[in-house]
Amino acid sequence: MKDLFIDIDGRKVSDYHDLCHQSDLWPNKSPVSHEENSIWFWLEKNHQYNCQLWDEEDKARRINVSDSDIALNKRNIDGYNQKRNDAIEKIDENILDRLKGVRVSESAWFNSETVGSIVDRLSIVSLKVLHMGIQENRVDIEAIQKKEAKDKKNRLIVQRDDLLFCLNQLLDSCLKGQGFYRIYRQFKMYNDPRMNPYLSGLLK
Repeated sequence: MKDLFIDIDGRKVSDYHDLCHQSDLWPNKSPVSHEENSIWFWLEKNHQYNCQLWDEEDKARRINVSDSDIALNKRNIDGYNQKRNDAIEKIDENILDRLKGVRVSESAWFNSETVGSIVDRLSIVSLKVLHMGIQENRVDIEAIQKKEAKDKKNRLIVQRDDLLFCLNQLLDSCLKGQGFYRIYRQFKMYNDPRMNPYLSGLLK
């Protein structure tokens, strides 16, 4: 049982996010080949979609392009966000599948946040650290702005370390049967034509 999570912990996840950022081909191409549907396959997909979301969010703030261009950005954001959430659920499914043989103690504590959601937060924080570092190293800005960027980056690094601790604590507790979490599913209604009256044609 102790080897259930030998391939994953907070630091490995964080280091892989940083590795992705070092590749000139990222986010269009993976720096490492992963077995399809493995936990690392979905960890990477989650990070890839977050990176693509970041780019689309930046583009959607443009003011010198047509409304149709912004509408396309918004549609891309919607699509990547759906895929991002799908990847989170795949991560959680993988973890819970590994834990099927673990007996959960009657006194086990319940964690409202899942492993997948913590991994997703780590992904987003890694992007913030990356881009704040880019701001810190700009040569076309005043020293006070560079210092602000550095201070924010350092605070983000603390946040990332805290998330690493929380992820490792949750994995360890689940492995020992002392903690558990549930997957509630997304139940997103706006992408489902059966539930969104504008997609079904009931409203225009």
